[in-house]
Amino acid sequence: MNSCEFVTFISALACTIAKDKSDEEIAVLATFFTQLGDTLATITAFDAKCEQ
Repeated sequence: MNSCEFVTFISALACTIAKDKSDEEIAVLATFFTQLGDTLATITAFDAKCEQ
């Protein structure tokens, strides 16, 4: 899978998840996935720093 295919997959997944959800539900899901991504990035950065 190349980067364009990956972006298309993510967009399609977001549309599928958002289907039949209220704006409030979508906002909660968006903040959930944002925090999940940020936490994963923090873990990776912390682990990389500790390996030095």
